[in-house]
Amino acid sequence: MPARIPASILVSVVPLSLPPRAARVRPVAETAGVGLAGLGVYGVVGHLGFLPYPALQLAVLATGTGIFALRRRLPGAVLLVLAALTGLVPAVGPVTAAAAYSVARRMARPRLRARLLAGAGLLLVVCATVAGPRLGPGSAAYGLALGLALAPTAVVVPGLIGTAQGQQGRLLRALRERGDAAERARRLADSEARIHERSRIAAEMHDLVGHRLSLVSLHAGGLELALEQAAPELREEAVLVRRTTRDAMRELRQALGVLGPLGRDTGPDALTDATGTRADIEALVAQSRDGGIAVRLDWTGPDLDARPAPVRRAVHRVVREALTNVHRYAPDSHVGVTVVHDDALVRVTVRNGARPGPPAPAEEPGTGRGLTGLRERVELLGGTFEAAALPAGGFRVDAAVPAEPAAGPDPRRTNDPNAPDPHRTNDPAGPDPAAAPRADRRRTAEALTLGLGLAALSALMVVGIAFVYAAQPSGRSGPVPLPRVGMTYGEVAALGVQDNGAVRAAATGHEPPRPAGTAGCVYPFNGATERHPGGLLIARYCFDAAQRLIAIDRFDVLSVRDATPWEIP
Repeated sequence: MPARIPASILVSVVPLSLPPRAARVRPVAETAGVGLAGLGVYGVVGHLGFLPYPALQLAVLATGTGIFALRRRLPGAVLLVLAALTGLVPAVGPVTAAAAYSVARRMARPRLRARLLAGAGLLLVVCATVAGPRLGPGSAAYGLALGLALAPTAVVVPGLIGTAQGQQGRLLRALRERGDAAERARRLADSEARIHERSRIAAEMHDLVGHRLSLVSLHAGGLELALEQAAPELREEAVLVRRTTRDAMRELRQALGVLGPLGRDTGPDALTDATGTRADIEALVAQSRDGGIAVRLDWTGPDLDARPAPVRRAVHRVVREALTNVHRYAPDSHVGVTVVHDDALVRVTVRNGARPGPPAPAEEPGTGRGLTGLRERVELLGGTFEAAALPAGGFRVDAAVPAEPAAGPDPRRTNDPNAPDPHRTNDPAGPDPAAAPRADRRRTAEALTLGLGLAALSALMVVGIAFVYAAQPSGRSGPVPLPRVGMTYGEVAALGVQDNGAVRAAATGHEPPRPAGTAGCVYPFNGATERHPGGLLIARYCFDAAQRLIAIDRFDVLSVRDATPWEIP
């Protein structure tokens, strides 16, 4: 079970969890991108002349783009609605393809995903078939063909790609979680092994050194009694030896309490129900006042009597060690002890100001092991510990302990000095500074790949739409009708009668007189002008000032044949 993160760490992480500007802009950019892709399909299909009711189709495309923005809240409903709109308006196809990819990528249940994609594809085909006679190619059969052409590109292929991407992402996350769990288990095993080894060392020190010191204290007491009558002037030396031995035994027991497991204290400072409570801290402060130290206690929050024993013990040790250091190094300074207790955290701060005079010389230089022991005790509970000199003089000890620590040591905090600390930015084994640029490049490459894939699917949609519309019948059957006198110029041109410059040049000077009232004539080539041996049969269509066909004439124009080289004399 992972250790709970202290509240002090949670407070520093919450601002980082807010979506940055790029995360807020990304959904808007995705929606705008798929909208532009749909608009591109709309424009190309309209340019090809296969776009009935363009205003209606543009409105439906805008509606589908707006619905696409809701795909993460209502994935299934959004995909089905977009599939239905694609059956009505093929320009919505790129929007539906992006939605199918996104929904399939995030949906972890395979059966539900398969049913959703199949239902969306079937709904697209049904809507295209129904809308074919009114909004589509012109008949239900061709609407069915259009739906079958759009379903793979708008639903099936994007859904399969999204499924593959989603499964790959979930597999990678599972592998990372498995690796993290194995790493946590290894660190926990190492920590347990260190705790057992330290307990063994504590037991051996207690058995060996403690026994010897007990003998020294016993002999010193006997020597004190013997010298009381024989040599009273030496009795004080024996008393000094006995007291020094007693102090050494007390300090040894304190060291054994640091080396031993956190669930058990040794010596006279063994854990009681009052250890670490407000009354216990007030007693420590009162002892310091009796020793001549100006100490002030500020307690905020309820008492610690309901908190676990390791938390109360850690609070007691922090206050006691800090006040002991004040007694040794700054007995004339003012000291402030602050305890802040809330639902998630117990923060203990002991701060002393600078001495009014020069620093008092300590009887023995400190080794710093007391603060090291406090740091290990607090960090093993999942908390944080800081101890440093103040710029204006004095010293500050600050410890933050979770109010309800986990059952085991925090896997992120180990006693191994070579283990990386994820909360230290200057740790050589910490976060890789090149990880963020690599992640940015990976996201950029993924966005480009998806954009190119959407463009390719849009092109396939245009090809399918054009193929279905081009294959529909034109509505005319039988031979092409011939021009008749009385038709307008536009009607004649619609039947394929177009003026040809070469035929006009051949007829110039060889054509019969034009009918009365002629405003202009057309000399077509295809289907009207025929070649025969020795000349051309030219057709002439003459129109009056009202662009009405008034005469259709045919006449021959002789052709001049050049002699071949061997026929030239």
